[in-house]
Amino acid sequence: MMHLARLLPLLILALVVAPLAGTAQDWKPTRPITIIVPWPAGGATDLTVRILAAEMEKPLGQRIAVVNTPGATGSIGMKNAWDAARDGYTWTANSDTSLVNYPVLDLMKTTHRDWVQWYALFTPSIVAVNAEYPAKDLADLVRIMKDKPGQVSVASAGVGSSGHTALEVFKTVTGISVRHVPYAGGNPAVVATVSGETNAVMQLSLEEADMIRAKKLKPLANTSNRPLTVSGFGEVPPVTNWYAGFPLTGSHFGLMVPKDTPREVVAAITKAFDAAARSDRLRKFAEEKAVFLTNLKEGEAMKTADEAASVVTWTLFDNGAAKISPAQFNIPKPKK
Repeated sequence: MMHLARLLPLLILALVVAPLAGTAQDWKPTRPITIIVPWPAGGATDLTVRILAAEMEKPLGQRIAVVNTPGATGSIGMKNAWDAARDGYTWTANSDTSLVNYPVLDLMKTTHRDWVQWYALFTPSIVAVNAEYPAKDLADLVRIMKDKPGQVSVASAGVGSSGHTALEVFKTVTGISVRHVPYAGGNPAVVATVSGETNAVMQLSLEEADMIRAKKLKPLANTSNRPLTVSGFGEVPPVTNWYAGFPLTGSHFGLMVPKDTPREVVAAITKAFDAAARSDRLRKFAEEKAVFLTNLKEGEAMKTADEAASVVTWTLFDNGAAKISPAQFNIPKPKK
């Protein structure tokens, strides 16, 4: 009995301290957070992250500032985020398509496996032309491209971007030759095609939807395997209507932090991200911008990035657009 009496105070103390210790592991930011967007304002990454930031401020209880740091296909901003302190106060945002490309383009030494990722949206690319361009449908555009090899100009957000990747896949499947014109982001690429500076663009549906509704871009096909509805316009047919074996091509958009970010910070981001991904505001945005909602967190997001890496990096390398073989980064070729 004496032995039990001596142990009782210790047991009570343990019961009191245990929940306090668990609480200490729940990370709550004490100052504003910065999200570096490595692309110009108005592009798919920028538009997505601004909604996520606004929705995530509520559960985190802190202001989240979005800072655009474009350049070098997004690698400048990504490097800034990589070099920042691993304290949870600097995040970045990007697409899986761009993230997996940086090592094979010799823009960063890190691979997608070095980042914890969260993806909120999936957006296919839309093959679109200037409103006055003579192509009536996708088959007509391919015919023109084959009749004028290397002459049809196609804008993109830059080498390795989602639009450029879609173009490279399109070239592989159709056998066409075009003049690729890279810009410093998705919005400038779309504007270039609207103005007639370039003939065509294959940027993401999110970046093209407004100009399609305004009838300043003529959409010919989307790079998924099902029709895509653009509100206020109608359906854009899938590229598989013409090319049955065309691989699903597009990008997931969301947030990233370096893999060695403290686990309690990652857990807090995951919880806040989940709330933002389920928000009415993001749902309305997805409907308006013709994109598909997702809610991929950590391991699920990594699996998605692994799949994207196989298709994207090997397409770029096989077409001569990437400098380094994906094999050097243990990225397998896509299964046939």
